[in-house]
Amino acid sequence: MNYSEKVAGELNTLLKKNKDAEKGYQYAAENAQDSQLKAFFSERAQERYDFGHELETEIRDFGENPERGSSLAGDAHRTWMNLKSSLSSNKDEAALEEAVRGEQVAANEYEEVLKNPEIPPTTANLLLKQKNGIVAALNKLKGIKLQT
Repeated sequence: MNYSEKVAGELNTLLKKNKDAEKGYQYAAENAQDSQLKAFFSERAQERYDFGHELETEIRDFGENPERGSSLAGDAHRTWMNLKSSLSSNKDEAALEEAVRGEQVAANEYEEVLKNPEIPPTTANLLLKQKNGIVAALNKLKGIKLQT
């Protein structure tokens, strides 16, 4: 596997994760009761959509093809979220907890890719910007107080 394929492979992994997050946030926004949470989830879905397009451009810049669709793990996680929220008495609280967990995982995944010394500086700058957006969203999520 050559350099371009290796870097594009890591970017494709992040791309799939962003598509998973976008779909998860869309679902959460559609089902949230709290208007503040609904708006926040909608904003995050759009942000992850934008991140995905930025990653697709970067992958093409490496001469590779971006992968399409979400991951099987992401589909399974959304199914779990659906089940968990349907069983929960407070669906917004369950969605909020899952969003916090998901953003923590995403920030860690970005951090791992950023540790790769083969990632060129321009790509690292893009990934750092996206990771910082995820961390900002995580911090905001932790500060959301739902109306009970």
